[in-house]
Amino acid sequence: MISIKLNEKYEKTLQFLLMITTYVMIILRFLLNEKGRTNPDSIRYMRQSEIFPIIDNTTAPLGYPLSIKFFTYFGIDDFWSSKLIGILAYTFLLFFAYKKGFFFKELLVTSALFSFVSIFSFTMSEALTLPFVILFFYVANQILNNKISTKKAIFSLSLILILLINIRYSALFLCFGTAFSGLLNYKKTYWKSFVFSGIIGIGFYGFYKFLFIDYFNENYVNSFLEIGLKSTPTLLLELYQGLATSFNPFIHIADPNGGIINYGIYGIGVLTITAMVLLFIKTKLSEIENFILITSLVCIVCSYFIQYVYSVNAIDYRLLAPFAIGIWLVFFSKLFQLFDGLTYSIAFLSLMTGFAFTWLSKGSYLDNRKEISKFLEKENMKEETLKFYIKDDGSEEIQTAELISTVNPKIYITFQPKDTLQKRVLTRHKVETKMRIKKNNYQ
Repeated sequence: MISIKLNEKYEKTLQFLLMITTYVMIILRFLLNEKGRTNPDSIRYMRQSEIFPIIDNTTAPLGYPLSIKFFTYFGIDDFWSSKLIGILAYTFLLFFAYKKGFFFKELLVTSALFSFVSIFSFTMSEALTLPFVILFFYVANQILNNKISTKKAIFSLSLILILLINIRYSALFLCFGTAFSGLLNYKKTYWKSFVFSGIIGIGFYGFYKFLFIDYFNENYVNSFLEIGLKSTPTLLLELYQGLATSFNPFIHIADPNGGIINYGIYGIGVLTITAMVLLFIKTKLSEIENFILITSLVCIVCSYFIQYVYSVNAIDYRLLAPFAIGIWLVFFSKLFQLFDGLTYSIAFLSLMTGFAFTWLSKGSYLDNRKEISKFLEKENMKEETLKFYIKDDGSEEIQTAELISTVNPKIYITFQPKDTLQKRVLTRHKVETKMRIKKNNYQ
């Protein structure tokens, strides 16, 4: 077995280089994207930040939009505030892990994986969840080692779960995973800390639904609860694809049109999952590693089954990131035990792959932002509330709306063709006949 033992000075230099390279890649990832790494949900997040305290939707909790809003008070617009959050989230992860001596090397490598670089560069709430997930695991470790009292343990863990729910509703799955882990260890002294914390988190979500969601959107359940939305074969295929890309250390994006390249992408993911399973079975796991794996797996299982009754996006690397990060930490912990310094090579290879993909498919956000700013100023729409027409949810036309939202977040999507007769309703054709957008080569 090949392993490389690094001396302390060389290892610290290598870690510093890896950290700086990751920062650079996070920035390049959204600057070399035609619309700055945004999607339809990004529009809602930035719009919510811009118009707060008005609440115009409850499809996502307020934690992430309010975080964006906070940084706008320093003179940064909503788009750049979202990017600052991603960079600060990455910074906090490493700083906290280093100061506490908690999975620092493993987190350094995990955060450098191309999929997590994409998360930190995305205008999405997953980036903000990751520091709290690591904080959650750290408190759990303190509980497992009996370093805090039961009352303090329940308070701390419950608080973190509540904060996570206020960022992403899927944090409810962490509540289930926490309670389940406690029940599995009911003979041990700390079981109550996990069970009660999980129950408190679930209870908070119940109150949140009745006091916030139902208050602002009484049709929320009717809109999003749909039984039999997709068949089991479809969901299983999507689960396979989501897991295979989420646990591919080099590339997390498959060709939606199919093709031979997907065999390689999914294949590497499956091989990685197989290696994980074998390592976890054949090596001794610590209590915190067991807790991380059990909780993360419960969350992934919940993410799958919720699709039977709730309308959500197909499982992918982004949705699984808060639940996959813990599994990656345990995996790299075992790889460091086996291969020592050689494990860092995975991170550098992933960054190289990510850079190659980003460069080959590059657009230019800054150029496009300049163009869209000129267009909105010329049309006197930079500060106005706008509508943008698209044919349906799956239409690529929404990419133009995503770009517009990075300059003027007060934009709503409409599916009514008659709306296009109004001056303040934009379409892709209206916009792109008056400006040139530098698009990514790979969509």
